[in-house]
Amino acid sequence: MTETTRAQDPAVRVREEILAYYAEGNEDGRLRQGSDRLEFWRTQDVLRRLLPPAPAKVLDVGGGSGIHAEWLARDGYAVELVDPVPLHVEQAGRLPGVTARAGDARALPAEDTSYDVVLLLGPLYHLPERADRVSALSEARRVVRPGGLVVAATINRFAGLHDMLRQEMYFIDVHRERIDREMEEGRHDSEDGGHFTTAYFARPHEAPEEFAEAALTVDGQYGVEGVAWLMGGIEDWLDDPDRREAVLKASRHIECEPTLLGTSGHLLTAGRRPR
Repeated sequence: MTETTRAQDPAVRVREEILAYYAEGNEDGRLRQGSDRLEFWRTQDVLRRLLPPAPAKVLDVGGGSGIHAEWLARDGYAVELVDPVPLHVEQAGRLPGVTARAGDARALPAEDTSYDVVLLLGPLYHLPERADRVSALSEARRVVRPGGLVVAATINRFAGLHDMLRQEMYFIDVHRERIDREMEEGRHDSEDGGHFTTAYFARPHEAPEEFAEAALTVDGQYGVEGVAWLMGGIEDWLDDPDRREAVLKASRHIECEPTLLGTSGHLLTAGRRPR
């Protein structure tokens, strides 16, 4: 099977429980409120420093309702979004300057070398099997131009533990048992009592290894929330413009510190298709 025909493989499917979770429509508001705004603003902060100048052509894979596609289009980028959830495609398609269509990260409906940038800010942590994650990264490599940028988000292996400790829920037996299992296996089961759907939580070294397996050269890794998301009062800090800027600056100071990458809730791994 050639690279181009791989993108039309009808056998690729997204898990039903993942589709059902996002069909509830909660994702559109998640990054717009509360402490999750830190994830949004820090992702935006990192990407604005990594992206080539507008009007580069960006493919936002698994871009959800268009939370990032929206500001990318406002910044002047030519944005196309691919997502497997019909509701997300409908929502993103209403955004000015954004073209949205249905698709799977492992079989992108796109031509070879047709984009300057490919973003995977959600797909990798909904692919529990390593082979599927490498397949998604290989598809990103196929559709990005030589020298083009690929950025992928992962959820850290210990994010659940940190979050349960922050909320003082780790002391409840049922939560502690689930979190201990997740730390050992890296897998979150949607039927296992958590508040998320099927997901894979990765150690920091895994994404660079998978990039390399997909023939992508890694440029760097960035801790998104750093340690700030674990601090008491973070929501109030984000409400105050001066404190918010201070938190973003503090997070930038430690974003690439190897010893602290595992403390962040999410990581961004950036790489390129070799020229």
